[in-house]
Amino acid sequence: MRSSVASFVRIGLTALFVTWLSACAQTFKQPGPDESNASLQADMERLQLRIDALERDLKEKLPDPPATNDKTPAGPIDSLTLQLGTNDDRLRLYWKDGQTSNLECSQEGEGRWACG
Repeated sequence: MRSSVASFVRIGLTALFVTWLSACAQTFKQPGPDESNASLQADMERLQLRIDALERDLKEKLPDPPATNDKTPAGPIDSLTLQLGTNDDRLRLYWKDGQTSNLECSQEGEGRWACG
């Protein structure tokens, strides 16, 4: 009789342990592919909204680009030439698009020139 009670207790404890393990497995269950994709999609949409808001803020805060004139064409500079000691001391800028700009230069002191 004693062994049947012990067997009954063991079976009961085993059943209780299996039930507890099943409950734990449900609690820590990994999301399925559909749940994971939906969560990632929602995260990506939130990030895109935040990026859009930051871009709008930056656009409002940044100053307008400076106006261009004959001396400052838009685009990168290809090379510079400094001509001193002549009738027309100048700094010549050669732009990548083929244009040139001349800036008059004057001597400001010993070995110091100002162009612009």
